[in-house]
Amino acid sequence: MQQHRIIVLGAGYTGAIAAGRLAKRLHRDDVSITLVNAEPDFVERVRMHQLAAGQDLTPRPFAEMFAGTGVTLKLAKVTGIDVGGKTVTVTADGASPEELAYDTLVYALGSAWNTHGVPGTTEHAHQIASRPGALRLRERLAELPAGGTVTVVGGGLTGLEAATEIAESRPDLSVALAARGELGDWLSPKGRRHLRKVCAGLGITVHENTAVTEVGPDTVTTADGTALPADVTVWTTGFAVHPLARATALELGDTGQIVVDDTMRSVSHPDVYAIGDAALAMGAGDKPLRMSCASGTPTAWQAADSIAARLTGGKLPHAPLRYFNQCISLGRKEGLIQYVTADDHAVNAALTGRLAALYKELICKGAAWGVANPTMGLPTRRRRVTDTVRTATTEPAEVPA
Repeated sequence: MQQHRIIVLGAGYTGAIAAGRLAKRLHRDDVSITLVNAEPDFVERVRMHQLAAGQDLTPRPFAEMFAGTGVTLKLAKVTGIDVGGKTVTVTADGASPEELAYDTLVYALGSAWNTHGVPGTTEHAHQIASRPGALRLRERLAELPAGGTVTVVGGGLTGLEAATEIAESRPDLSVALAARGELGDWLSPKGRRHLRKVCAGLGITVHENTAVTEVGPDTVTTADGTALPADVTVWTTGFAVHPLARATALELGDTGQIVVDDTMRSVSHPDVYAIGDAALAMGAGDKPLRMSCASGTPTAWQAADSIAARLTGGKLPHAPLRYFNQCISLGRKEGLIQYVTADDHAVNAALTGRLAALYKELICKGAAWGVANPTMGLPTRRRRVTDTVRTATTEPAEVPA
């Protein structure tokens, strides 16, 4: 009997977790699991601001992480998907394009920075949504002399972490943060007070209610025509999903995310699952989940367990997708843990200071540990694929007349 072929595209937090969890849920004789990724080691995306600020991160090679699991790592870039023919096209360095056939596809290609079409951003701004981007920023900051100006555009979680990390590691620089609204306006009063205190202590100049409309070589221009100095501009105004899905017949939302049900299964193509930033998944209050590690990990669990259940005749999981807190590092010594409702609205409770920094560090370490231990401490229970699935996998599909 032919094995049921599962291909996972992308080995960020969600893709790597899903691949490992599937390997521990399904019998190796019944399935083949291929994880496609362009890089040979795991990127801790939640630490890119640390990498940019000059800190070295622990190497995490996939060859070691997936040794003995049954997951096959394919080092290649995904260049095409044919959801009708159930194939993906990949290209490795120096090799011709290769076509891989699948029975079940897990789309976890994630997201990149979002320039929002602001002129000059691509040419002059730096981003920390990827390791190459963080490394380029790291190199630029290292050559920036004392007194140089760094302007971080975007007052969300990524912007706050970038501005505080850079200001703490380089107190000789003039660091500014441009926020479209008020600083931390989504936080509780306690959270906002602590954020202002930390920014003031680090000497960060905060420009509130400031929309940046153009980026130049050494300035950013705001909506009212003001030119803010910026020897280095760091752009952190949100994420845009990988564009590959737009070239497929998959049903997408306005954001380009793949529309999924509560098991992370595509609503248009039942053999495709989308997880993490690539998925338009609904959380508590029937609101779309935001692009974040906090959203991505539960979607990876949900997809892997749903695929395993459908293949083995088990019970489908319907765990609610909800939030508990927002964890923000503010340099290495300060942090902010904002507790939230299930649908991600701040409540009055917040943890601040050194304890919050330690909490955030545990969250980051736990996220990386979860990639290498995808069942989160649960016992391995490899189940056999049902005869019905075996037949559907091995028999050719009917072709309409």
